[in-house]
Amino acid sequence: LFAIFAFATCGGYSGGLRLSVDCANKSESDLNIDIAFAYPFRLHQVNFDAPTCEGKRREKLSLIGDFSSSAEFFVTIAVFAFLYSLAATVVYIFFQNKYRENNRGPLIDFIVTVVFSFLWLVSSSAWAKGLSDVKIATDPDEVLLLMSACKQQSNKCLPVRSPVMSSLNTSVVFGFLNFVLWAGNIWFVFKETGWHSSGQRHPPDTMEKQSSSYNQGGYNQDSYGPTGGYNQPGSYGQVGEYGQSQSYGQSGPTSFANQI
Repeated sequence: LFAIFAFATCGGYSGGLRLSVDCANKSESDLNIDIAFAYPFRLHQVNFDAPTCEGKRREKLSLIGDFSSSAEFFVTIAVFAFLYSLAATVVYIFFQNKYRENNRGPLIDFIVTVVFSFLWLVSSSAWAKGLSDVKIATDPDEVLLLMSACKQQSNKCLPVRSPVMSSLNTSVVFGFLNFVLWAGNIWFVFKETGWHSSGQRHPPDTMEKQSSSYNQGGYNQDSYGPTGGYNQPGSYGQVGEYGQSQSYGQSGPTSFANQI
């Protein structure tokens, strides 16, 4: 949705301005000079006629500047971002198993998300600069300076209507909002790659190692093993048959059992 708003507000723009040239000779005046322009803002190709206030002769002029590169770059990124978001949504819903197979899907998704975040930042910044230049090139006061009739003090040149740039301003805002959205989504896609979960397995592994070393050094090798009498297999293994005198020589419970 954010990508749609971005390319729709920029790619679908058309606007215009109106100027008024009041010559000293009223019959040569033109009070409604309409100049229309639209996306992709190749303003040098926008032509219009203006009176010279020297008889019926008119001059053919054009606006200044070509800002199509930044505008088209911005719209292109927005369109591809929309298409990728649409495709990713279908994969998330209907092909979740293939997406997670061999961790290839999350890895590709992570890389594409990082690339789109960078492209949104670059394209939005470029288009913001381009829009600033478009506003200057289509400023009625600047366009009036192109007319030879406006250089004569006897003639009156006035701006009648300025172009409305609200939708273009909105496109820039949505461009940077898309950058924030995609950049924030990097974290969630990163968690899907498995790198995040694998990084959290180290503390449990460390605890297991410490626990194993503690068992080996603390309770398994204690004083009851090598020095005590009950854990030694020889204390009971030396108990012979009833007729052996070796058994009677032992003290404690072993000799008592043999006597019985």
